Amino acid sequence: MSADKSSGDALNDAAQLPRVSIVIPAYNEESVIRQCLIAAVYQSVPAHEIIVVDNLSTDRTAAIVGQMQLEYPESPILLLSQDQDQGLIPTRNFGLNSATGDILGRIDADSVVEPDWVEQVQKAFQDHSVQAATGPVVYYDMPMRRFGLKADDKMRQLMLKLAKHQYHFLFGSNMALRASAWKTIRGETCRDEKDEMHEDIDLSLHLADHELKVQYWPQMVSGMSARRLEDSPRDYRYYVTRFDRTYKAHNVKKMALKAPMVVFFSVYFPAKLLRAIHTVNTAQPVRRGGQ
Repeated sequence: MSADKSSGDALNDAAQLPRVSIVIPAYNEESVIRQCLIAAVYQSVPAHEIIVVDNLSTDRTAAIVGQMQLEYPESPILLLSQDQDQGLIPTRNFGLNSATGDILGRIDADSVVEPDWVEQVQKAFQDHSVQAATGPVVYYDMPMRRFGLKADDKMRQLMLKLAKHQYHFLFGSNMALRASAWKTIRGETCRDEKDEMHEDIDLSLHLADHELKVQYWPQMVSGMSARRLEDSPRDYRYYVTRFDRTYKAHNVKKMALKAPMVVFFSVYFPAKLLRAIHTVNTAQPVRRGGQ
C-alpha cells in the first residue's frame, strides 16, 4: 500500500468520526469553570465545539469564559446565555438544542474530563446502535483517587446488573447522546419545575421508553468535585431521595433500583470525614528544614 493511499484512508476515517460537542450548564461557577474548560480544550481529539451556557450567574462565570476565549482563540469555546428560566434542566436543554455536533456531550461545570475523553466518546459511538453513553468518575478533591475510580466503576457495573440491563442510567457529569436521540426525546423530558428529580435519570428513562440503547463505557472517564459532601445531612438526604422521586414520576417500581440511594446514604459520613482530612492536609504549607 502506498503512503499516499494510507494517508488518504486515515483522512477518510477521521472524516467519518462523529463530531462531538461538549455542553456545560453553568450557574455561579467562577471557582471551577476555568479548570473545566482547560480540560475540555486539551484533548487528544479536539471537540467540535465547547458550549458554556450561563444561567443568570451573578459572579464572574461569564467573564472567565470570555477570558478563556481570548486565551484560546483557536479553540471553539462558545458562551451562550439562558436567561429565561433559572434551573439546570432549561439550561441543559438550551445547550443541547444549540449544539451542532453529531454527538452531544454533557458535563458539569466542575467536571474535569480526561485528555482522551472526546476520543473515547467517539469510540463508544462506533457501534451505530448506541444512542447514548456514560462512564465512571473520579473525585479529584478526595484522597485515594485511583481506588475511588475503581469503586465508582464497580458501582455502575453493579447497577446495570441489578436493573437486569433493562435500564442503563446516564450520569450527568459524564454523558453523551446522539443528536438524533436528543431530538427524539427532548419534547418529552420532564421540566421538573419544583427541582425534585435527577435530570440524568429522567433522560435515561425517556431513552428507555423509546428503546434507545445506552452504553456504559469504562474508558470514558471524567473527574468531578465531591463538593456535594459539603451539604448538610438534611440537604444531602434530599439530594439522594431524588432517585425515588424520579422513579415515581415515571412509575418505575423496581426495588433493585434503590441501590444507589443505599450506597449514597452509607458513604456520606465516612466520605465527609475523609474529605475534611484531605482538605486540611492539602491546605497545610510544606515545612522545610527545621521550620
